[in-house]
Amino acid sequence: MAGLVQDCFSIGSTVECTTCYNANIEGEVLAFDQQTKMLILKCPSASKSAKLNDVYIVNLAMCSDVQVKKEVCIVPEQPLSLNLERLSTRARNQVEQKRLQISALSAGVSPEGQNLYMAIARTIKQVTWSGPNIVVCKDVTITPPYKVDNVNSSDQRQLSYVKKIVEKHENDQANINQSTSAADIAAN
Repeated sequence: MAGLVQDCFSIGSTVECTTCYNANIEGEVLAFDQQTKMLILKCPSASKSAKLNDVYIVNLAMCSDVQVKKEVCIVPEQPLSLNLERLSTRARNQVEQKRLQISALSAGVSPEGQNLYMAIARTIKQVTWSGPNIVVCKDVTITPPYKVDNVNSSDQRQLSYVKKIVEKHENDQANINQSTSAADIAAN
């Protein structure tokens, strides 16, 4: 994959297209597949953050107008190879996290319990559900309503550590609720 992408769009060129929804998308060409007519464009972020970009995958068969605004004829550097094993592991972990969230929903766990579960899972990977109870490292159980007083274990070291995480989560939630309330009052 040298300078031209399938002899249609040069990588790095600026292209503007009008979609079937009359939306104009202008951005830098990252890739193009001539067979499927799929174009990938990197555009400035809608959030106006200089550090972020939006990436659009555009089906050119569904566009009414495509214009090359700026043609780039230089051959881009060869991209770094991807660590497929790392990407595969990351995808597996994400799928597992989503399965755990789904299991919480199907168990009828409250949003507070789900939020606490996710907060613990960011720190400790050995977190599971046992019905409505959160089980950490197979030894610590947190029962509804998921407060510090609901953390139980025979292992005092793990109990203390998990209680600190739960207490921090409770404080963070209280601060979020307090700032949201203050913003609501200021808006009225």
